[in-house]
Amino acid sequence: MEDNKAYGFYAMLDRMQYINRWGLMRNNRVENIKEHSFDVAVIAHALAVLHNAKFPDPIKVDRYQVLAYALYHDCTEIITGDLPTPIKYRNETIKQAYKEVEHEAAERLSSLLPEVMQDEYLELLDPAYEGEEGIMIKKLVKAADRIAAYIKCLTEEASGNTEFTSAKETILSTIDNIKLPEVDYFMEKFVPSYGFTLDELNAGRKDETI
Repeated sequence: MEDNKAYGFYAMLDRMQYINRWGLMRNNRVENIKEHSFDVAVIAHALAVLHNAKFPDPIKVDRYQVLAYALYHDCTEIITGDLPTPIKYRNETIKQAYKEVEHEAAERLSSLLPEVMQDEYLELLDPAYEGEEGIMIKKLVKAADRIAAYIKCLTEEASGNTEFTSAKETILSTIDNIKLPEVDYFMEKFVPSYGFTLDELNAGRKDETI
């Protein structure tokens, strides 16, 4: 028998639009974690497709699992807020403490669902990926997160904001260190078009055949 309780999980997720990223930086265009999560999900799915189809690897990944993980990867920030990356990963003690905070936030969010749905969503909000596939899923989503951040830096620079120049170089270095061919391919074949005008995109401009 269904109860008469109203559940607030999805309404809470909707509030991701009010949590802005890059809080310590001057932004020409403010970016929130809701739109960022969509960007990361799109890029992560692309990386998973490339990983399985173009760059054969013994470790195959479920591209839809990658997509779901990417889409929900920042949801706990509704409760924790967007802690700047340099602080979050400053040392192992802070890193582990923040993981515990994220886990508690995931439990709190999932408790806003009917009990029958809680376990499924807790796994999305705080996934315990293990083994080779799990490690690769995390790596692809992390790469997508970095690529999305790099694109943000590019768009800010293109609008005349030099505030993001240093961040852009730092993020590019982390992307280069990922050492995955699908990441290199995405950076080479897709990222440049983020600097195209609408007319150029509609005309299908490209410098070489993909």
